[in-house]
Amino acid sequence: MNPLFQRRQALRLLALAAAAGSVSVASQAHEDDDDPTGYQRGKVFISTNAAAGNQVQVYNRAANGPATLLATVATQGTGTGAGLGSQGAVTLSGNGRYLFVVNAGSNTVSTFELGARGMVLKSTVASGGVRPTSVAENDGLVYVLNAPNGGNGPGNNVVGFRNIRGVLTPLADGTRALTDGTQPAQVSLDRDGNVLVVSERSARQLVSYGVRPNGSLSTHAAAVTTPGAVPFGFAITRRNVLVVSEAGTSSASSYRIGEGHAPALTIVSPAVANGEGAACWVAVTPNGRYAYTANAAASSVSSYGIDRQGALTLLAAKAGVMPGANGALDMAVTPDGRQLQVFASRAPQQIVSYRIGADGSLTDLGSVGGVVAGSAGLAAN
Repeated sequence: MNPLFQRRQALRLLALAAAAGSVSVASQAHEDDDDPTGYQRGKVFISTNAAAGNQVQVYNRAANGPATLLATVATQGTGTGAGLGSQGAVTLSGNGRYLFVVNAGSNTVSTFELGARGMVLKSTVASGGVRPTSVAENDGLVYVLNAPNGGNGPGNNVVGFRNIRGVLTPLADGTRALTDGTQPAQVSLDRDGNVLVVSERSARQLVSYGVRPNGSLSTHAAAVTTPGAVPFGFAITRRNVLVVSEAGTSSASSYRIGEGHAPALTIVSPAVANGEGAACWVAVTPNGRYAYTANAAASSVSSYGIDRQGALTLLAAKAGVMPGANGALDMAVTPDGRQLQVFASRAPQQIVSYRIGADGSLTDLGSVGGVVAGSAGLAAN
């Protein structure tokens, strides 16, 4: 086992023990046993991002049809009422037990516990910056990307937390300021939790930090210029291959993730264009064989093959097409790899469901309306 992972596990257990005597009343409520028929499986989650009060809309997935609205739950925070220009505004924990949601209007992050009978709000805490737009988790370590005014001014940073039974506790030395004016779009941790990556749109680069045993980040970051313009969303395969969507060139690139305190990213496939428009969001299948880009300007989804070395091949420029040219934004692949859920953002707003074939092809299963305009983030279990 990775020694860094072992040390981080030991520190996590110490943090749990220290927090045991000070857990809030909210975090003690509704401690359900895990239940595969409950909220930990078969659901789709999206944030309304409403300025009057952010909420999470929860949908039931269907095996051979569109999702259906199940519940709407308040985050006790506020949104902006407009798109966040980010990927990862709603994120599930690796163990499937927790859901994290950014509240960009109130500079907070909400954490829900998913149980057999519903989802319970455990905490809503300050994000440590201004306008949180993306959140990532690995083994209880949580990082939030704050992007005020497109990444300008105080509060433009990434901030680390430890998730203690649904309550996010800030890490000591857990904040790293980002360069002003770079328009950061997403933060994520690699599969081992050893590397943190941020995409910066206007700087046309990916920035990577090493993660120390205590969860804090290396002081210095590595940066790589992307071959395609406007790197936006990204996803990481089980082999630690980073697949990035590039909105300006409507393309996708792939990278190998290095190791160390300032881990470098090595380009494998540079800017494989799909011929569509504004490839902004990206998702990969659990087996690491396929990637999908949501092309906002073309209202389509493109599919890519990923080989064992991480190289990309365009399979279909129009693997999926949104009904009525309704745009294509946030996406989520289900943990079983059988479905792709896509947020179609133009009126009437919808969530479109696709079946993923053994060859990576997409079959339209239908769509559900009633999604709030300005919603952000999408996660599925």
